[in-house]
Amino acid sequence: MRFTKLAVGVALSVALTACGSSTKTTEQQAPAGAAAAGGLVGVTMPTKSSERWIHDGDNIKSALEKLGYKVDLQYAEDDIPTQVNQIENQITKGAKLLVIASIDGTAITTQLQEAADKKIPVIAYDRLIRNSPNVDYYATFDNFKVGVQQATSLLTGLKVLKEDGSPGDAKGPLNVELFAGSPDDNNATFFFNGAMSVLKPHLDNGTLVVKSGQTQFNVAAILRWQPATAQRRMEDLLTKTYSSGAKVQGVLSPYDGLSIGILSALKSNGYGTAGQPYPVVTGQDAEIASVKSIIAGEQYSTIFKDTRKLAEVTVKMADAVLKGGKAEANNTTDYNNGVKVVPSYLLQPVILNKGNYQKELIDSGYYTADQLK
Repeated sequence: MRFTKLAVGVALSVALTACGSSTKTTEQQAPAGAAAAGGLVGVTMPTKSSERWIHDGDNIKSALEKLGYKVDLQYAEDDIPTQVNQIENQITKGAKLLVIASIDGTAITTQLQEAADKKIPVIAYDRLIRNSPNVDYYATFDNFKVGVQQATSLLTGLKVLKEDGSPGDAKGPLNVELFAGSPDDNNATFFFNGAMSVLKPHLDNGTLVVKSGQTQFNVAAILRWQPATAQRRMEDLLTKTYSSGAKVQGVLSPYDGLSIGILSALKSNGYGTAGQPYPVVTGQDAEIASVKSIIAGEQYSTIFKDTRKLAEVTVKMADAVLKGGKAEANNTTDYNNGVKVVPSYLLQPVILNKGNYQKELIDSGYYTADQLK
């Protein structure tokens, strides 16, 4: 995706539509009696290398089991053939419903057709499954808003904006670099477009400068969200763009794992000292390592998505469909997977920084104080 006025305009129109969408809807419902007591639910998650997916899987499994369902929970370690096999095995075992957080949302169309042939409903979990009519629902966060919040926190950290959104004292030009998520993850483009809708005016008026010139999604994207790849890219940017003495003052990072890699590259290049502090670095998912980094004054912010609530919504969807009923959705316009608009339930993310982590994470019981020491 190229950074153009058209791309930003489309993204903005999506956001405005999303804001106005609050319709409850229904989609394909399971045949009556499809979920006998103790029916099997297949749950597939991308990887255990990111702690958020461990929380997601555990939360869904626990909640479904409390309702009397059996759960086959699998992790594919970011290997597409492994996830394909896991889904096929769940279908073979007689799963009555599938909850899938896909690695590549375009790579499982054959398995989804197998599920449809056996009247097995499918809920896409936090990542939209693309190019298939056999996706019944989508449970996620407002991903465009995540990008908006990442860019807003970057501007706040740079003092271009104040906390209340009014203009700050910084006038620029301020050097920033842009990172994006995996190009095979539908969410990544929502994050990037949301961020660009906020950053573009400040880039246009010269307050912000992407000194490397790398403003296109396909250049900024990090395949499979790999921290090591982000670290190498940041090292290359510093070597090629900032070796003459210029300093990077802000980095748009869409995920905490990437942020850790980015900060590692910065530290190796002399950042993180009193004389040369770290730039403002954003993130997402409120992973423990990054929250500790925020507390220590390294990473500036992250976006907190309470996966307990996402699991709760998903389990409610699953339970309704398995009982032959209808699942609730609050967005029926914005998530087109290339074949159909998938009825979706969107939850709201929260900007997290040093000032509110106690309230959002510890006081809410998401983490204990000891976990963040």
